[in-house]
Amino acid sequence: MKDLRIDNAQRDEHGGGPPKWVWGAVAAAVVAVAAGGAAWWFLAGNKPVPVQTVSVRANGQGVSADAVLQATGYVTARRMATVSAQITGTLTEVLIDEGFKVRKGQVLARLEDTGLKAGLAAAEAQVRTAEANQGQLMAQLAQAEADARRQAELAASGMTTRQTQEQTATAVKTYKAQIEASRRQIEVAQAQLRQARVNYDYATVRAPFDGVVTARAAQVGEIISPLSAGGGFTRTGVGTIVDMDSLEVNVDVNEAYIAQVKPDMPCEAVLDAYPDWKIPSHVVAVIPSADRGKATVKVRVALEQKDDRVVPDMGVRVSFLAAKPKTESRPVPGVLVPPEAVTQRDGAPVVFVVRDNRAEPRAVQLGADVGKFKLATSGLKSGETVVVSPPPELKQGSTVVNKE
Repeated sequence: MKDLRIDNAQRDEHGGGPPKWVWGAVAAAVVAVAAGGAAWWFLAGNKPVPVQTVSVRANGQGVSADAVLQATGYVTARRMATVSAQITGTLTEVLIDEGFKVRKGQVLARLEDTGLKAGLAAAEAQVRTAEANQGQLMAQLAQAEADARRQAELAASGMTTRQTQEQTATAVKTYKAQIEASRRQIEVAQAQLRQARVNYDYATVRAPFDGVVTARAAQVGEIISPLSAGGGFTRTGVGTIVDMDSLEVNVDVNEAYIAQVKPDMPCEAVLDAYPDWKIPSHVVAVIPSADRGKATVKVRVALEQKDDRVVPDMGVRVSFLAAKPKTESRPVPGVLVPPEAVTQRDGAPVVFVVRDNRAEPRAVQLGADVGKFKLATSGLKSGETVVVSPPPELKQGSTVVNKE
């Protein structure tokens, strides 16, 4: 009987349940099934949803509810000049720098004027010489006239000859003619003096109008000339001045919509640098020329508010309005949302916000409509991206891609 007893170690190895390798195979099969299920869920249940998105802005932040058309462009100056001298010369002083405000006639720079000063002095001396010669001739004329009177008295008493009387009369006429010639010489000398003064004044560069210096183009010691002499040693100007009161906006409007733009049409301009600031504007003119490459027409827009923050070449967005806006009131706080972006989920208004290519439902509170937009008074921030016309299958965490 003892020989027929089964040892416990053998029972554990050969009996009492399946072998260990069977349990390992079962565990591996379970893991594979779970992984396959997860992969199926990710590929089938989280398939990217094609959507259309738009970025929202705060109420009053560059969005005009009554805008019939929008266009982009740049701030330009109608009055801008690169100031130069009218003669070629070497700079001895440059009295301006970028950002300086200048007045009309203010000295901007001076050129070497030694030769011009000498020419001016010579012209002044010629005028004085001509005047002195005239004075001498006037004295001689007075003497000749006195001699002529005496000869006339002597001739009346028969104490002089007729020839002598005629000679004194001729002398008077001669001096008078010489004095008239001296007057013409004085006029010539004075004209030469004026020319010398003009040339001397050309050595001083002055501001042609009130404005702000936007560029300084030359330094002391450099040669400037009104004509380009080539090379890198001759400058054609001292600096550039812009009349800030002449700033306006030039925008390119698609030629398909240009019929909607009329002169004096009210507008609102919003600078890219100051998106919260709406500048009242109006259309000055539609330039009667199209750009065939861009299919646009240029429109000039005048800014009705002047401010130091507006500078040339700033980017600007212009909203063309159907009517001039009423007196401005403080906008209601909130974010403007396209009505198509608001959907109902569980009976409440919801907007799907896109973050890292995933949809996130966001409950919002809606206020009064602002033009064609919905006003979300809470639940959204300016600059966030929302889904337009969210499809029914869109839900929390759905991966989204923009429609082509």
